[in-house]
Amino acid sequence: MYQEQATEHNIHYFVTTANQLEGYRIVKTLGIVRGIVVRSRSIAGTLGAALQTLAGGDITLFTELCEHTRSDAYERMIQHAIQQGANAIIAVRYDATELTQGVTEVLCYGTAVVIEAQQG
Repeated sequence: MYQEQATEHNIHYFVTTANQLEGYRIVKTLGIVRGIVVRSRSIAGTLGAALQTLAGGDITLFTELCEHTRSDAYERMIQHAIQQGANAIIAVRYDATELTQGVTEVLCYGTAVVIEAQQG
């Protein structure tokens, strides 16, 4: 289980891959939220990555592109949840689809909820 607590614009929110948050109860389920990013590789990036494959090991150009793309999708999902009035997102998942050669869609999605601390 991955769980994160963060603050954005003085709004505290929780994000987890689990279906619940220990110590909290779900007061309201707001529905699915998502962040979608579609990216393409540049010609220069593709050539640089091709050169890195000759040496073997980590292809850092693609690793960085993947990290930035997933991070952007994650942030967009959080913004969507905040717009819905959520203070938490549960059951977070990622999906990626190659739309065409060199163009990939990354989707980060979960269930937006309102939570409150359990008493006792």
